[in-house]
Amino acid sequence: MANILVTGGFGFLGSHLIERLLAEPANRVHVVDNLSTNPLPLDFLLDELGHPPHLTYTICSVAEYCRSRVPVYDQIFHLASIVGPAGVIPHMGKIVKSIVDDAYDLIRVALESKARLVDVSTSEVYGGGQEGFCSETMARIVPAKSSARLEYAVGKLAAETALLNTCQVTDLNASIVRPFNISGPRQSGKGGFVLPRFIALALRNMDLTVFGNGQQVRAFTNVKDVVDGIIQVAQAGKRGEAYNVGNPANRCTIDELADAVIRITGSQSSKVYVDPRTIYGPLYEEANDKYPDARKITQELGWRPRYSRDETIQQTANYMCHLPKEIILHLAGDRA
Repeated sequence: MANILVTGGFGFLGSHLIERLLAEPANRVHVVDNLSTNPLPLDFLLDELGHPPHLTYTICSVAEYCRSRVPVYDQIFHLASIVGPAGVIPHMGKIVKSIVDDAYDLIRVALESKARLVDVSTSEVYGGGQEGFCSETMARIVPAKSSARLEYAVGKLAAETALLNTCQVTDLNASIVRPFNISGPRQSGKGGFVLPRFIALALRNMDLTVFGNGQQVRAFTNVKDVVDGIIQVAQAGKRGEAYNVGNPANRCTIDELADAVIRITGSQSSKVYVDPRTIYGPLYEEANDKYPDARKITQELGWRPRYSRDETIQQTANYMCHLPKEIILHLAGDRA
């Protein structure tokens, strides 16, 4: 029987990860989450998951949990973090400390437990790579202008560096996952995530607010595919290595995403182009173009994404259509 710790397990990605882990009867999963970024009310999520008997949880921060007497774990998945292009703004000036402190706390816990640690980082560490193309072999780019988004990216990169360096000088068994534009059911538009915001607007036949000129390039990757990648990295990823998890076949512009949402939902919506700073304030920064080189994880671990962009849109729309109205509005985000 495997004892597994998942930080941020009640978030969007975390909820899908714990659902997958608990599908194995031998796994016992403990979630640590302060519920600061959870997309669904906890009671609603637990009902949806069926109140799994092998799931326990502590509602607190990673720092608070690590100050207690932490049980011995076989695996640790670290997902807890401030999230979202707009969600990071209120935390400016504190983001790096929060991310790095959590990383060092979990390094200690993993060493004490001799646990396998998988850190879920971000594609933002690339700073856009080379005209949007991002490979693990590339230098990570730090732009000249400071912003909350840059602080988030630098914090994640600092945490990665701490983990990878610790692997070189101790017995820490850790790997890193860099996901690209995770999308799918249970995601919330709060914090600036685009797909649930678009779908919520389309389902109400309201105009889809496209930021800027809509030509930003992304590779939207189904949350189930990302979970598969995380599990495969945990099982067979090389110690002290980072892996991109993203579907390059889903590369598109935000404008194209909006068109696809309108088509798939059968909405009467139109597109309107807006300056995101009129919505989120002057501190908002759009990310550079980005899409993944996924050859490392496909060649080394055999990971293959299963879901196209349109299938991901359809799954998310189907999910949102069957939710109570108050939950749909909750997932739509406060700017939809």
